[in-house]
Amino acid sequence: MPPSYAHASYDHVVTTLRSAGCVFAEDEARLILSSARTPAELASVLDRRAAGQPLEHVLGWAEFSGLRIAVEPGVFVPRRRTEFLVRQAVALASDTPVVVDLCCGSGAVGAALVASLPGAELHAADIDPAAVRCARRNVGVRGHVYEGDLFEPLPRGLRGRVAVLAANVPYVPTEEVGLLPPEARDHEPLVALDGGGDGLDVLRRVAVEAPRWLAPGGSLLVETSERQADRAVAVFAAAGLRARLEVSEELYANVVIGTR
Repeated sequence: MPPSYAHASYDHVVTTLRSAGCVFAEDEARLILSSARTPAELASVLDRRAAGQPLEHVLGWAEFSGLRIAVEPGVFVPRRRTEFLVRQAVALASDTPVVVDLCCGSGAVGAALVASLPGAELHAADIDPAAVRCARRNVGVRGHVYEGDLFEPLPRGLRGRVAVLAANVPYVPTEEVGLLPPEARDHEPLVALDGGGDGLDVLRRVAVEAPRWLAPGGSLLVETSERQADRAVAVFAAAGLRARLEVSEELYANVVIGTR
């Protein structure tokens, strides 16, 4: 792209994004310009972003734990705060653990775990077909991805063998889904956001089943909100897990860890 065209395009893209309410217009403009291969593609991408589609859906990828994760339209976008869950999981794991990424979405958590744990045996699952397609692209030959509800599609031979069970379950209370930013509530699947009445319905289902799948000393890790954290710890304890809460103030992340 000629420098004069690039400069004119940058100014135009920034102005358009600012008018659409994008807070980080300059940063987004650079990403959009770097991904658009032609003026026509640039116009299409910019129109989609200005219309409110998530930047990651527009670009086709999200950055997560140093990886470029493919994200299709309609698939949950991995959040930077979830990198804290990945770091906690890596700290708990041996060199060759059996790892399960439940409610895997795009497979970002699983992909990040096997990138940090090259000897890991990875299994991932999600109920959403679009998410499963993305996860298979992102995980590739490094693991197995299944379509189905929570533990249901996992091979039964994994029971009692899982060292790290990462479950990025939906935890937004049903009545609060409508309060989410439009990028989330209008462009991400409800099944990846709505956690039921108090936001902990799916977490409860996972916690009850987890002890059957965890190896002795294996751990379940779930992200939750600050105000739900104490109840989530109690749910883990009621399921027979030794529970604790880890917090990252930098990332505003709360991860409940339950160990068998």
